[in-house]
Amino acid sequence: MDNTTDGAIAQPETSAWSPLAAVDRRVHELLLRQERQERTTLKLIASENFASSAVLEATGSIFTNKYAEGYPGARYYAGNEIVDELENLAIERLKTLFGSEHANVQPYSGSPANQAVYRALLSPGDKVMGLPLPEGGHLTHGWAINFSGTDYKRVPYGLHEKTQQIDYDRLRETAKREQPRLIWVGGTAYPRIFDYALMAEIALETNSYLVADIAHISGLIVAGAHPNPVCHCDVVTSTSHKSIRGPRGGFILSRNEDRYQALYHPKSKYNLARRIDRAVFPQLQGGPHMNVVAALAVALQEAATPAFRSYGHQIVKNAKALAQALLERGYDLVTGGTDNHMLILDLRDRPLSGKAYAERLANAGIITNFNMVPGDPRDPAVASGIRLGSPAVTSMGMREGEMLQIADFIDLVCRQPNDPDVHTSVRRDVADFCAAFGVPGITDI
Repeated sequence: MDNTTDGAIAQPETSAWSPLAAVDRRVHELLLRQERQERTTLKLIASENFASSAVLEATGSIFTNKYAEGYPGARYYAGNEIVDELENLAIERLKTLFGSEHANVQPYSGSPANQAVYRALLSPGDKVMGLPLPEGGHLTHGWAINFSGTDYKRVPYGLHEKTQQIDYDRLRETAKREQPRLIWVGGTAYPRIFDYALMAEIALETNSYLVADIAHISGLIVAGAHPNPVCHCDVVTSTSHKSIRGPRGGFILSRNEDRYQALYHPKSKYNLARRIDRAVFPQLQGGPHMNVVAALAVALQEAATPAFRSYGHQIVKNAKALAQALLERGYDLVTGGTDNHMLILDLRDRPLSGKAYAERLANAGIITNFNMVPGDPRDPAVASGIRLGSPAVTSMGMREGEMLQIADFIDLVCRQPNDPDVHTSVRRDVADFCAAFGVPGITDI
């Protein structure tokens, strides 16, 4: 369903001539429908955003055509002088923004970046600590059905029963007992700030590598709206398409030298940075997507501006405003609120599943994703929660006042989940509401 069937919703202008339309009208039609959907709905998925026209231009550029297997100055194809400059530019911008000694911009996405970390630091069967998926962690942090939970011995750490936040005391006890080789800090549905300094202490006490997954919060870190883990961690991984507003890709930051080289890798002739690079290529990937690297460089240039810093702080303000508005309307939130860009509605006491509410919200033009909550009694395929995020609507220019209206829209649908007339009415109102705001990459062309 594309949520664009209502006749009152404005149709986009179609250019007089389009190369895509001339070659493939079907794909062109789908593109226009997606554009129409994004212009007329509230994108509240925490992992989605709007890339700028500049980022989209680079993504669709002729850098798509170039094979650049290898690294700058050491390629396996000729004619890479220009893309060498391009990749080095993206690397230097990343290192400057995050204060990192080393950066790799070639991972195809966040999960491949995390897989490269395993290859570089561990051997199969080594112990890995991470936050479990139902409590806000990521599949690649040691979840049973993922490679990280089958190739490595998983040692989960959990949340405090009352606060629903990471129980650092219990985490320390578990780490001392289990002596993991690697500890992940990060998640996909954890709405609070991570204590990187304390995690670094625990990792040092247990001779563990500390790796931060900042896929969701990289833009907040660059903006100074969330602590930077780089100075505390051995390695940091991220996607490039969430709060940092780049293309669909990933990157890895790391120290140059390995503090555990003598202990865990005594026979290796490569330092930490080199092992990371070798894990990405040639162990896991072939040629990098140079169009994505180009778009990442553009996004990093945008992220270095004062406007982006203001944007990152506004993301947090909006998430807090939306959380407070929903609390005032009688909804329960995991951890009781948020410190970052996301909040998790806990709907265990409601008559329908998280999936059912997400479907009804989508029918009303409010795009979310259903999500597990700590102690969720339902199957993960339906779950009992909904994850909401503020990055995309903040990119549209919305502020705290608009979050109150969004809370009203959500409340209208969730209070009457089985009334399609209400959903249709909200859908019209959402489209009218969105019409007052621009959409990066669509209306700024």
